[in-house]
Amino acid sequence: MTVLRYTAFTTDPAGGNPAGVVLDAAGLSAAAMQEIAAEVGYSESAFLTQGVEGADGVVPIRYFSPQAEVPFCGHATVATAVAVAERVGAGEFTFSTPAGLVPVLVEQGPDGLRATLTSVEPYVDPVSDVTEVLDILGWQADELDPELPPYVAYAGARHLVLAAATRQRLADLDYDFDRLLAFMLERDLTTLQLVWRESPTVFHVRDPFPVGGVVEDPATGAAAAALGAYLRELGLVQPPVTLQLRQGDDLGRPSRIEVELRDSDNRVRVSGNALVMGPPGLD
Repeated sequence: MTVLRYTAFTTDPAGGNPAGVVLDAAGLSAAAMQEIAAEVGYSESAFLTQGVEGADGVVPIRYFSPQAEVPFCGHATVATAVAVAERVGAGEFTFSTPAGLVPVLVEQGPDGLRATLTSVEPYVDPVSDVTEVLDILGWQADELDPELPPYVAYAGARHLVLAAATRQRLADLDYDFDRLLAFMLERDLTTLQLVWRESPTVFHVRDPFPVGGVVEDPATGAAAAALGAYLRELGLVQPPVTLQLRQGDDLGRPSRIEVELRDSDNRVRVSGNALVMGPPGLD
């Protein structure tokens, strides 16, 4: 058993969000996968529980943060799909995640292999009161963008979307880790999707992830899909449209995430490159 180390949503090994990838986790218990994820220490590690082939072309996959299993992880899916394509060839793969079936198309591009995942069916729910979470973040109500109201958005995992009125507000992130962790556990949230809208199709995003034992994610594909569903549901963009998400800049790990909304279906497509970070470990 070997843990591969990839970084997703970047073409630079120093950027993106690192993920551990185990291509043959057959026989590993949930406890063993959790232990490996904790030792790797990345925000998530992905495990193919029946190996690369899978039954009938469907590849079962599970995701673990250093602290807990999560139902879906976008960056680890992109990383795993690229790792598989490097071994069996580019093409379309279907991952069976705890959240549902997620098709991923891997193609060769000018900057290397690029993966596009298609989310499970998304939904969004309005949020009536954000007083507590704003206090935890140290944000004021008048620092929110009134044109992007708070919602919980889901496209495989639940994320609370909060929009900052300025880039400076987004950049100045310093929150109470334990309080936010308790807040999120009570509401079954995976991350906060904190956003600032630069233009109608360009968004800067940050994702606190205390549920996974991580202060902040440098690239969050699941939250990107959820944000796409949110923007469409609220009529803030009009499909067909492609959005550019910029994440990780404030952490020194720039990440670029592409989100595509089609008018033919409600599912959200999230694209990005992935590449090896370094030699395998935990042999």
